Amino acid sequence: MTVDRRLMQAVETLGYRVTAGDVAGTVGLPLQTAEKGLMALAADVGGTLQVAESGDIAYVFPRNFRSILQAKYWQLRLRAVAQRVWSVVFYLIRISFGIFLIVSIVLIFLAIAIILIALSSQGRDGDDRGQGGSWGGGGIHFWVFPDFWYFFGDPSPRRSQPRARENGEEMNFFEGVYSFLFGDGNPNADLEERRWQLIGQVIRNNGGAVTAEQIAPYLDLETDAGDDEWYMLPVLTHFNGRPEVTDTGQIIYRFPELQTTAQTGKDQRQTLPPILEEYRWRFSRAPAWQIMVAIGLGCVNLIGALMLWYLLGDGAIAQELGGLVAFVASIFWILLGYGIGFLGIPLGRYYWLVWQNQRIRDRNARRYHYANILANPTPQLRAKLRAAQTYAQQRQIREQDVIYRSDQDLVEQELAQSEAIDREWLRRLESE
Repeated sequence: MTVDRRLMQAVETLGYRVTAGDVAGTVGLPLQTAEKGLMALAADVGGTLQVAESGDIAYVFPRNFRSILQAKYWQLRLRAVAQRVWSVVFYLIRISFGIFLIVSIVLIFLAIAIILIALSSQGRDGDDRGQGGSWGGGGIHFWVFPDFWYFFGDPSPRRSQPRARENGEEMNFFEGVYSFLFGDGNPNADLEERRWQLIGQVIRNNGGAVTAEQIAPYLDLETDAGDDEWYMLPVLTHFNGRPEVTDTGQIIYRFPELQTTAQTGKDQRQTLPPILEEYRWRFSRAPAWQIMVAIGLGCVNLIGALMLWYLLGDGAIAQELGGLVAFVASIFWILLGYGIGFLGIPLGRYYWLVWQNQRIRDRNARRYHYANILANPTPQLRAKLRAAQTYAQQRQIREQDVIYRSDQDLVEQELAQSEAIDREWLRRLESE
């Protein structure tokens, strides 16, 4: 059992009584997908189908349909549990990169300290390697450990920096390391979903009849599209629309199913943004102090790895000392590779984001170009928009228009219809 989450959200948002056009226009689902999904959902949760005299169908759902679904299908319960488990696992993965960085630094500098102590005890302080090791040992005390204790709990004033997360909760240091390395995800992951939601609502705002110029700001077009309206074909397919030619030879696009609604007494119009705006990528949502600390520790880790490489030489000293030094020597290339990647990945990602953001700015600029054409229409376009409004309409499926309900048998429906007819006659007689 698989139900599109957008379909369920639309049913709840629209008051549990909807048409396929309501759902398609609200969340941007293809019309056929919305219709099939509503039928399947109604069958699973005991929903009701209402058929009006016009042949239009409204779907009525119980308000607890989510609970009915979860009680009926073990897959949905398992999915809910899996989502909670994955959130914990993903959090552990995120903080593991920062933990590994600290472990790497500690192992590297402990190994350096042991080697330097061993060299000093052998009276080799005066040779080249000993001089280099003495410099490295001094760096351990004054460079590494202050930062180490800093992010593990030092109540520094820098923690009063602005919050990093959108919900107001600041990232901890280990989450900040992951954000520094890999960012915070694609800000436009839901771009196609937002696109079809906006297009569907534009069509509903205009009574189910639009021109190509009204849809262009929400698509990805070149500025020289001209009079060729090929880009409307996917929109027609998505919402089951059809072109109409006016008496003056202009092309209007009408979507009959989006002109039918089960929402009575409600204004279907919504205020929409002028374009489908793509959001630019951010390098990281971590606070600046966390990024600076991560860069500093990354440099410490890499420099320490290079120092250790020099001290290990051909590996003889690791074999002689054994223990921790031998263990660190056995995983040295992992530590060095992590140190290089820790600084290299963010650097490469930075230049990739610069390139991506330039492309996003270009696409947004093209959409604003079409939005300006619509905001300042030529006389020809203004006439075309007026022509589209002559095709606009909205059919509401009211309770009194229903001639068939799937939750009543034929006898009950015939009685209800006769009572409705009697009430209508009485109302007319009283008015006369």
